Amino acid sequence: MDYKTEQEKFWSDNEWGDEYIKRNSYDRVKNNIFFFSKILQRTSNINSILEFGANIGLNLIGLRQLLPNAQYSAIEINKNACQELEKLEFVEPVYNESLFDFKITQKYDLTFTKVVLIHINPEYLETVYKKLYDTSSKYILIAEYYNPTPVEINYRGHKGKLFKRDFAGEMMDKYDDLKLVDYGFSYHRDNNFHQDDITWFLLEKK
Repeated sequence: MDYKTEQEKFWSDNEWGDEYIKRNSYDRVKNNIFFFSKILQRTSNINSILEFGANIGLNLIGLRQLLPNAQYSAIEINKNACQELEKLEFVEPVYNESLFDFKITQKYDLTFTKVVLIHINPEYLETVYKKLYDTSSKYILIAEYYNPTPVEINYRGHKGKLFKRDFAGEMMDKYDDLKLVDYGFSYHRDNNFHQDDITWFLLEKK
C-alpha cells in the first residue's frame, strides 16, 4: 500500500498502530453505549452508518446496541485491526485502506470520526472533510480533541502524530448547508462512563 503521509504509515504497520489496538479493550463498550446514546437522542431515522478509522470496532459495537437494525460499514488502515473488524459479522463492508484512498460508492445516514482526525496530517484534512461530507446523506459526527486554534501535541514521545483544532467549525465554514445540532464533552475522570476528554459535535445537512 502506497501512502501520502508519514502518519498513514505510522498507523498502518508501525508497532504503534498495533499497540493502539491492544489499548482498545472491550470493556470500553459500555462507555461507548452511554456516549452514543446521548448523541442519538438528537437524531432520527438513522439506518446506515460509516465510521472513518474504526480500529477494532468498539464504537460500532456500542452503536449496534442502540440501533440493532442499521447497516454498518468501516474504513480502517491497519490490517490487524481490520481482521478483528471482519469478525464482527454485522460490519459489512470493511475497507482496509487509507481514508485518502477510499472511493465513495454509497451514502450513509451518519458518517463519523472518533479520535481519528487528530492523527491526520493537517495538510490533508480537507480531503477527509470532503469524504465525510460526500458520504453523508444527513448527519456527520465529529468526536475529537478540541482546540480553538490548530496546535500540535507530543504523542507518546512522537512528533507530528497528534493535532488538535476546531474540526467541526472548519467543516461548517467549508460547507454552508451543515448546521450544528448539538455538542458536548466527555471527561476522562467520569465516575462511570469515561472517555478520553472528547468534545463531540453533531452536524446535519440542511
